Amino acid sequence: MTWTPGHRGETSAETKAALEVAIAAATQRSAAGRKTVEHLTFLVNGVVANADHDLGRAALRALARSPKVVARLDEHARQVLWCLPDQSPPLVRLVAGLTRPTVDPLAVAMASTHRDGRVRERAVRSMLDDPRPDLVPFLVLRTGDWVQQVRDRARAGLALLLADDPATYLPAAMPMALLVDARSRGGFAANQVTATLLSAPPAVRRMVGTSGSAAQRRLVFEMEVAQRWLRIEDLVAAAESETDVRIRSLAAEAACREAVWTGRLPILRRLARSRRPDVRAIALTGLLRVGEPAEVATRLDDPASLVRAIAREAARRVGTDALAHYRAAVTGPAPTPGAVHGFSESASEADAPLLNGLLTHPAATIRAAAVRGLRQLDAVDSGRVLPLLTDPAPSVVREATTALRPVAATLPAELPWQLLTGARVELRRAGYRLLGTAPVAVRLRAALLLAVDPDPGLSQRGRADVTGLVRDASRTTWRRTPLPTLDVTTDQHADLLVLARRAAPALGEEVSDLLAAWLRRSA
Repeated sequence: MTWTPGHRGETSAETKAALEVAIAAATQRSAAGRKTVEHLTFLVNGVVANADHDLGRAALRALARSPKVVARLDEHARQVLWCLPDQSPPLVRLVAGLTRPTVDPLAVAMASTHRDGRVRERAVRSMLDDPRPDLVPFLVLRTGDWVQQVRDRARAGLALLLADDPATYLPAAMPMALLVDARSRGGFAANQVTATLLSAPPAVRRMVGTSGSAAQRRLVFEMEVAQRWLRIEDLVAAAESETDVRIRSLAAEAACREAVWTGRLPILRRLARSRRPDVRAIALTGLLRVGEPAEVATRLDDPASLVRAIAREAARRVGTDALAHYRAAVTGPAPTPGAVHGFSESASEADAPLLNGLLTHPAATIRAAAVRGLRQLDAVDSGRVLPLLTDPAPSVVREATTALRPVAATLPAELPWQLLTGARVELRRAGYRLLGTAPVAVRLRAALLLAVDPDPGLSQRGRADVTGLVRDASRTTWRRTPLPTLDVTTDQHADLLVLARRAAPALGEEVSDLLAAWLRRSA
């Protein structure tokens, strides 16, 4: 890659917009390939070369908000940018500029990615001479540097910055420190951040614990729970309102543990009514520990499987026959999905016929639960379940497809193809799933049909399956697994050629060429 200053004729606003687009693309795992990072590196270095300090500060702020992008930029620049046999004059000027009285912060950030440890050490020194929060992510990266001199200087500087002004530098250091914690020399920054959190004022902990990433919030909350800085009311509020499952479960466990120790049954009952299954399960376990099994046993029909299991244990303790309860529920006038699921979890195959009557229930949730229950009990009657493949409810179609897939070979041969050309998305998906265990030629034909489906999700799945099949068929023969072969008649081969030509724009040139070669070999 050759670096030239670039951006001639472009305004700062245009370059800033291009930078924001490149940074956003680099944050997405699916798009953050080498070309994406190369483009971002080119833009950043172009800003440095043009000496646009205002734009440089804006670019540095945007980079500092994305620690993953900073880490990828650091890796790419060191492996590619600084390894050119003849470095371009802008790169040379960038390194030489580190000795000036006033240094561009973006230039310092890029110099910290240099392959030469002496240059990285000078960049770290410049960061510490004029510390800025936007440079802290780059400084954190250097605390795990493989050169001891660079590493020691960066670690000492980071420790001093966090100790002197945690409110300014802790939010900037924490995301990158958590990102590099798993690296071989990355533990120092995470330990330093943890130590700073322990000694930081509550307002600082609250700031990084409410506005940061999920990892930051988890670290702060785990620390507050471990240090017992939260009241039980705060824990209950977090258990009821938190969207992150780890924080919510931790809050519920701490609140219920405190409630069990102090005998505060109202708190346990309040959390047992939570809409979150994990919170309900923790609260009901607490009620069991304080000796309230009869109350817990009333949750036999809960929608959550873990809660039902806890309730069945409570029912056993109080002498309630859970299976008899479920039999009465599924044969009664108003069965619930939880009761149907509980029945299939407790009953044997001999009790399975009780679910057949629910396959025509007016509620779609009951029909879907009945099909799932029959599948779990290994008692699927294909004749009864087959009509549900065209059920009005997508959830029922999905469950019926899953139940019939193991016996797809016994179904009418034309049924999956009729579903694959249906008007509803769930029907086409069902037909394709039923063909998933068919021979290679059948699966290829179905995938080619799906590749041009109007639904984006189905089309993506069809393209992926075609790609997988043709790439497997084009590999060398030294593989241990046999190559897929097309055992087709002349008419079937002609049909595949027509479908391949129709799907070629969706598949792309590479896959289409491989498919054409495979079909030629199979003619």
